[in-house]
Amino acid sequence: MRTGEPLPAVGEVLASLATGLWHWSTATGLVTVDAEAARLLGLPAEEAVLTEAQARARLHPVDWNEITGVIQLAVAEGTLAEVRIRIMDDQGRVVRVARSRSKPSFDPEKQAYELIGTLQEVTEPRPGTPAGRTAVTGDWRRSREAFLLDAGRALAEARSTEEVLRVAAALSMPGFTPDGLAVFGVEGERLTIIGHHGQRESDEDPFTQMSVHTDYPAAEVVRSGRAVYLSSPEQYKERYPLTWPLAAHFGRQSWAFLPLTVAGRTMGAWMAAFAYPVAFTPDERSVLTTVARMLAQALTRAGAAETQRELTDGLQRSMLPTLGPEIPGMTLAARYIPTGGGLQVGGDWYDVIPLPGGASRTRSGGGRFALVIGDVQGHDVRAAGLMGQLRIALRAYASEGHRPDAVLSRASRFFYGLTHTDDADAHADPRFATCLYVEVDPATGVLETARAGHLDPAIRMADGTVLVRATAGGLPLGIDPDSDYPTTRLALEPGEALMLCTDGLLETGGHDLDTGWGRVRKTLEAHEGGVGAHEGGLEELADALVQAVHGPSSHHTTGPLADRREDDIAVLLLSRHGVGSGRDAGSARPSVRRTMLTVAQAEPERVAEARQQLRELLHDWPCADQVDSAVLLVSETLTNVLVHTDADALLVAEVTGGAEGRRIRIEVSDTSDDLPHKRSPGELASSGRGLVLIELLADAWGVAPRGQGKSIWFELYEPAADAPLDGSGDEPGGSPPDAGLDTASEGAA
Repeated sequence: MRTGEPLPAVGEVLASLATGLWHWSTATGLVTVDAEAARLLGLPAEEAVLTEAQARARLHPVDWNEITGVIQLAVAEGTLAEVRIRIMDDQGRVVRVARSRSKPSFDPEKQAYELIGTLQEVTEPRPGTPAGRTAVTGDWRRSREAFLLDAGRALAEARSTEEVLRVAAALSMPGFTPDGLAVFGVEGERLTIIGHHGQRESDEDPFTQMSVHTDYPAAEVVRSGRAVYLSSPEQYKERYPLTWPLAAHFGRQSWAFLPLTVAGRTMGAWMAAFAYPVAFTPDERSVLTTVARMLAQALTRAGAAETQRELTDGLQRSMLPTLGPEIPGMTLAARYIPTGGGLQVGGDWYDVIPLPGGASRTRSGGGRFALVIGDVQGHDVRAAGLMGQLRIALRAYASEGHRPDAVLSRASRFFYGLTHTDDADAHADPRFATCLYVEVDPATGVLETARAGHLDPAIRMADGTVLVRATAGGLPLGIDPDSDYPTTRLALEPGEALMLCTDGLLETGGHDLDTGWGRVRKTLEAHEGGVGAHEGGLEELADALVQAVHGPSSHHTTGPLADRREDDIAVLLLSRHGVGSGRDAGSARPSVRRTMLTVAQAEPERVAEARQQLRELLHDWPCADQVDSAVLLVSETLTNVLVHTDADALLVAEVTGGAEGRRIRIEVSDTSDDLPHKRSPGELASSGRGLVLIELLADAWGVAPRGQGKSIWFELYEPAADAPLDGSGDEPGGSPPDAGLDTASEGAA
């Protein structure tokens, strides 16, 4: 063709190059081919319009599925769709191999693809040759684009360096798969081995701590940031004669060393070694370069995540205490589970503090100590920092010998000063903290508690019964610097266990406090091992509590608030040694089950708490009518003290007895010397009927004078197994004392 002559038509050029032209629209379902494309498909050499079914019949089934995947990927990335396809005859035999290249587009209105491309016959290389291992002609089931998409997804999901290396080792590259991999890092002027695959564990020794200035391919890659491809042992020996002996004994035939670069910085090198010769064509180099980039990003993400986890673990270890020396007669167990997101550290904490003069006695005979559990608002670094400072302050105040109420009062003033400052940024994000402080006397089991907006403690009795011990409390720490924190005295009997926890234990899994407590209470009561006789039982109980809210079974008992954010969990358990504790005591019932509660004149609402605690104490009592009677009489006797005296009321309720029968004894004491007397209320009177109720409902009752004040008591006896359980068979078993009783009506409570 002479200069100045017009260019030939596109169709003529394609025909002279034995290249066919085709057009496919998924909207119409038709494929249009020119004469050359028709010939390549095994049809008469003339233009034709085929249906998708007719075109599909001429292609290998695997290749047809591959075409659809490559088209979607090309549209998503805005690239050309290139794929090799096998042309089949009517007998299902491969007659030729063709390369298809097209530019796909997608019409969102029609939801259809449209492609215009070329079709050209190519020579299928012999298997085992370097050309036969190219990225395009090797593996028919996976195209290069599909492989890179899968590799990128797998590397993106890896969360640790070990997982990244495992994914890299499992990559099956299209047409040329290495049998040896190594990832090199850089520390100062030295190469390090981050991980390797395909070699023995001891094979990395000569390459560890190698200088980056060594005549070694990975060192050159780190220095220059450029890849090194070695297609044969001769090339390796010629370019790197000094380090060739180190690589010779592996018996490899080709090597690729690629830089691991992130944000323009070379962080290491990746070696892919092959047991057969590889020509490293542009297609192969493109695949290796892309994998190296994804590998560098995955290693960077994994390294950052591991650094964060290491920081989190170190922060937790520094902030969470050890449980200290053994306490004679008692056992401690604790668990802390961080929230699942973010830095995985928050404001929950627990502590065990030896009190003045008690540390030495604890090792030899039982000195006092304090248990503390709390939760600083938030799940961030600031919450963790505030928690650490508050924990130190509480330790300091407790070590000075202050009582529980004084410890929390000083801690609240300290925390208020931390979170309310003149600094604008700090003042914009005020924080508060809940806390429960328990001073323990191991010799007697007496617990002195003070509570700052925290959950009440729970006690698991020797027979597995669980009670929430209502305690007086004040505002959370940091809200009001002048808050008061009243003290409540409790008793831990032999064989019983005390549980302190943060709200995360109850609310994990979308539960609120009520439904969450029901789940935790079932776990406490269902625990088979004893908790008061040996340390293992309490550790097993701690594990069971965590498993109940974080284990597989918890996924089937999600609460009503499924979108609630997960919270940290802190649990602290204390048991007092005793015999017959838990279900390991056999079928025999414990001799005593007891609860105590003080109702102050200014707290009449605690009468309702007393009724609730009594119902929980009698959870396994066989006669529901007797339980109702006991609750009614408790309400009457407590209200009588509040209405007719100026003193506070102390309730002591206990269940005694064994397999032969049990007895409920309830005693209400006050400091007033005025004894009750019998009254004759009129029909419309609102009080004075308590004695009638006592005589009708109690099996025995009486009044016992004290040194200061008096106590009113009554008893109910468990009916025999063959007795009716509706209360009809109960007979009053006691006689009223001469002084009689004066009780308020039920409605007064």
